[in-house]
Formats: sequence, structure tokens, C-alpha cells
Amino acid sequence: MAEEIKVVVFTLGQEEYGIEVEKVKTIERMMPITRVPKTFDFIKGVINLRGVVVPVIELRGRFGMAEEEHTDQTRVIIVAHDEMEVGFIVDSASDVIDITSDDIEPAPEVVGGIQAKYLRGVAKFGDNRLLIMLNLAEVLNKSEIIKLEQLEA
Repeated sequence: MAEEIKVVVFTLGQEEYGIEVEKVKTIERMMPITRVPKTFDFIKGVINLRGVVVPVIELRGRFGMAEEEHTDQTRVIIVAHDEMEVGFIVDSASDVIDITSDDIEPAPEVVGGIQAKYLRGVAKFGDNRLLIMLNLAEVLNKSEIIKLEQLEA
């Protein structure tokens, strides 16, 4: 029997992506980010979220996409991964949907220029819509997690 999964839908450019709801702590509007020197370009810095210092990643930069100006729709999705909180800057966060595990197919090698290792798969939903499911373990891979943990310290 297929497992039901609740997914937060967000956009980067023209593509829709998804992260499982249980991994999402909050979705915030853009806020001031304190830059941290000597980090990857896509690590924008840290924010103070209700007294907690949270590192912030520009997902466009992480995926090698051109960065764009932030708008009123830009959001920071705070995710929890292995007892660590990280913010992802996305173009917009639009919806929460239900999909089943059967709806998720393995990711092709490259989707919109994004390496397949960052993706859990592609889910079909609605009227021929595709949702690119993120693989948080790879988006936050070990060498980068170590750098992020140093930011939190």
C-alpha cells in the first residue's frame, strides 16, 4: 500500500519542488541575513530566528542556477535535518499537497541542470504537473554540514 506524504511546494524559476512537511519547521518572509566570511557562495550567512542562529542557503546558488533579486514572494523555508536547522531561500512557497510514495519516480540524471543526487525523485500530481522532490541529505551533504555546524557554534 502506498504511503501518503504531505509536501510543501515551492518554486525556483519555472520549476516546482517539494520537501516533506515533517522536515519543514516554518516558512518565513525574507529577513536580514548576516554574511559569514569564507563560506561557499550559496551559503548566504545566518539569521536570528526567534533567538536561534540559523544558517541560510540560497537554493538557486546551491543548484548552480542564476541568482535573482528577491521579491515579495521570496521565502526562507526552515528545515530540520539531523538535529540541525537550515534555511533555504526559494522564489516562493505556494502550497501543501498530498502525494503517495507511488507517485514518486526516480529522478532522471539531470533535471533542469540540477544533478540527480540532489533529488529524491519526481512526483506526478494534479493535471500533468511535476514536482521535483529534494533529497535533503544530499542538498546538505557532509562537507557542507560541517561548515554549517561551524556557523551555528
